[in-house]
Amino acid sequence: MRIILKLLLSAVAVVVTAYILDPYVQLESFKVAILVAAVLSLFHIFLKPILVVLTIPVTLVTLGLFLWVINGALILLASRFIDGFLVTGFWWAVLFSFILAIVVSFLHKFVPENKGG
Repeated sequence: MRIILKLLLSAVAVVVTAYILDPYVQLESFKVAILVAAVLSLFHIFLKPILVVLTIPVTLVTLGLFLWVINGALILLASRFIDGFLVTGFWWAVLFSFILAIVVSFLHKFVPENKGG
């Protein structure tokens, strides 16, 4: 249940971010936003660790700023795979990534902590 809530909040964050960057990021519907959130989550689980390991020297030299480039590349990749989601350029994808991270972190503060035990 918690995973579904986080996915829906991430989809809301995608909608808000696309609205902020409206002429440069286009989103067709909320269903597409859910798909974008799911695909980006899968990319961050499976592709991002591989890319981070492969780019450790560049990431160290740039003091971690290269991770924003990786995030932008993953968003552009998602844009190529998902119909109804369009990012017009690489730097818009990096900015989308930056704003999305802020909005997601704000929205996920409303998800209650998992009190296992």
